[in-house]
Amino acid sequence: MKRNNLLPLLLLHIIFSINLYAQNPVYKFINNPILKSANISVMIKDMKTGKEICSHRPYSATIPASTMKVITTATALEILGPDFRYETTINYDGNISADGTLNGNLYIVGSGDPTLGSAKIGDQNFLSKWVEAVKKAGIKQINGAIFADESLFDNEGYNSKWSWDDIGNYYAPGIYALAYLDNTLRVTFRSGAVGTTPDITDISPKIKGLEIENNLLSSKITFDSAYFYGAPKSLYRSVRGEIPANKTAFVVKAELPCPGLMLANDFQQRLFQSGIKVSQSAAEFSAKEVQNEKKIAQRTTIYKHLSVPLSQIIKETNERSNNLFAEQIFKSLSLKYDKVATNKRSLDIIRKYWKDKGLDVKQLVQHDGSGLSPADAVSASLFADLMTYMYTKSNNKEVFFNSLPIAGRTGTLAGMLKNTTLEGKVFAKSGTIERVRSYTGYILSGDKEWAFAIMVNNANGSSWQTLKVIEDLLIDSCKK
Repeated sequence: MKRNNLLPLLLLHIIFSINLYAQNPVYKFINNPILKSANISVMIKDMKTGKEICSHRPYSATIPASTMKVITTATALEILGPDFRYETTINYDGNISADGTLNGNLYIVGSGDPTLGSAKIGDQNFLSKWVEAVKKAGIKQINGAIFADESLFDNEGYNSKWSWDDIGNYYAPGIYALAYLDNTLRVTFRSGAVGTTPDITDISPKIKGLEIENNLLSSKITFDSAYFYGAPKSLYRSVRGEIPANKTAFVVKAELPCPGLMLANDFQQRLFQSGIKVSQSAAEFSAKEVQNEKKIAQRTTIYKHLSVPLSQIIKETNERSNNLFAEQIFKSLSLKYDKVATNKRSLDIIRKYWKDKGLDVKQLVQHDGSGLSPADAVSASLFADLMTYMYTKSNNKEVFFNSLPIAGRTGTLAGMLKNTTLEGKVFAKSGTIERVRSYTGYILSGDKEWAFAIMVNNANGSSWQTLKVIEDLLIDSCKK
């Protein structure tokens, strides 16, 4: 009799358990048909108690895309500080004669400032100040050249782990000690009927010797599907893909091949306009040339240009997911300890810093600062731990937190969770490259103070379908 009574109770318990499990937000998430073949890593944790709210394969290293930027920017804030400013100096060698002739060269020495001539942030009138500094030094003409001195960075340019499909485009520019005009070239096309090759009608800025092999097609698409290709510092580029047909002026952005040299040329032009002639053409001065020089001529500094504070640069980096800014920050970390910045040294600095803070850096496979490399991998657990550290222990909590986009409101999260219960309550960095959707940040809702990371690789659906499933997981988790 007792055994027969136990059987219905046992069945009820099993049914109840199955229903409870099926209602679990993570169970619903990972069993969505769109994610059937996806690689997923999830962690949501309470920052006040350390309690795990929900997780799925939290220690699995997963391609992070642009969520990698939080590791770069958090490390830079911790090591350099929010008030750090990049320094670009103007100096000369040789001597200035009584008549104001500089018998020597003028050098623009860069240290990684991403904001020179940037349309995003920074001093738009900086070249005028440089010209005034030259005049103040008593220089009326230059019997020599203006050099773009990029010797504080190595000569790598592009990251070796970036995809060939990305290299040469504006979002994957070469990284040098001197960045200029957001390292971006704008090429304007006039497209005709479907199937025809669009004509190049304008290139800005103008670059002497630039050659573009045009393999574009006009098509029925309504968006930009053009891609540029080219080696670092090369003036030969090819463009392929498609742009909309029958457009009188369609702009495609590409990488600016030689940003330092372009800056030196523009500086020389501004000097000429102010009456100061330079006898030779602008040129570049690299780390390789420094190594080959037996003796570098002594120089005199006449001006120090300071960037806006790092706090502002990091806000642009995280809020707008600016790859150039992230990579310049990443590489320049090396200069805190070394004479020449390299990617390898920056990677070592980042890993050591977070290992010393107690994070499990075995879950971090990093090759760049922006997350553009498909070889990058990070676990949701490490992201959640880093976000928790920045919120609960860092002296830079406020600056870091304010750099993150707000769901439904700002930056790359402006369209996420809009008109939902979590609009304005999720503060996070997004990451999107082909077949990757990832997010890491904070949920601040009522008494909830949660850190989270949700990473999805190789979903079956579109990127937007994957986003909807991620939104549902966040909303459902907050109902618990």
